[in-house]
Amino acid sequence: MKSPMPGRLALLFVAALAAVLATVALSLGGNAGPEPASTPRLLHTEPSDFAPVVVFEQYGERCMNFVEMEGEGRQTCFQLDDPDKLVFEYTRMMVSALFAQPDPKTILIIGLGGATLPIALHKMLPEALIDSVEIDPAVVRVAKQYFAYETGPRQRVFVEDGREFVERAHREGRRYDMVMLDAFDVDYIPPQLLTLEFLETVKAILEPGGFMVTNSFAQSSMYARESATYAAVFGEFFNLRAGLEGNRVIIASAGALPGAAELQRNAEAWEPRLRSLGIEAESALARFARQSGHHDRAEVLRD
Repeated sequence: MKSPMPGRLALLFVAALAAVLATVALSLGGNAGPEPASTPRLLHTEPSDFAPVVVFEQYGERCMNFVEMEGEGRQTCFQLDDPDKLVFEYTRMMVSALFAQPDPKTILIIGLGGATLPIALHKMLPEALIDSVEIDPAVVRVAKQYFAYETGPRQRVFVEDGREFVERAHREGRRYDMVMLDAFDVDYIPPQLLTLEFLETVKAILEPGGFMVTNSFAQSSMYARESATYAAVFGEFFNLRAGLEGNRVIIASAGALPGAAELQRNAEAWEPRLRSLGIEAESALARFARQSGHHDRAEVLRD
């Protein structure tokens, strides 16, 4: 085929360039462009007997909440462009419990949410058996449909009350290397999951030297009583805090707590694999503060 004349070729090039520039201008500043990243975009509302489960996207993250998009706190979020990275500080603190128990073979997680913890732990520990317990079947449906949660032989989910599951596991003689409690309701942990009787049952299903890892609040009217209750069951525990406010993570053991040298060795061994989750081992390790839990006039929580 005969080549176009030079003049015609130049005109074609100019027209194509103008079209590209116009498209770029519209995408950057045109009225028909996408909504600002700060505007939450509703993806789905799942009906529930407890509270509607809302899925939305904002600031480059996909999140789960109850009742409404801008209600009290966010239950779960992941970055759309980096889904492995743990968005919330408390989840990074909970995963750092691997410094205390570096090779759990069996893990129980009470409270599923968007399945951030079981997904992360399954990637880190593909041979471990991870059981998750969630009271609301709507939450399980949303976790599977919108947060990439997949169950299988080593990633199981049970739809029932967390305390009832623990009590049945105790009756049946089942044990876990690690039990993680991440079960907030509207404003705090359900009271039946706070008491001395519940913690004693959790301790009973831990393997010797196993650990309980609890997500709680750094400041609350329950702080001293919660600490006293954990101390009454477990003795001294690790008390991790990201700051004066927000969350705290309690790491308690059915045996003796590891010393500083052991924590350091485990943190160094895990560090290369933790980076993809957004966990910096040295700063995470610095949060491992021991607490006796003995508070004057603090009454232990009971059923």
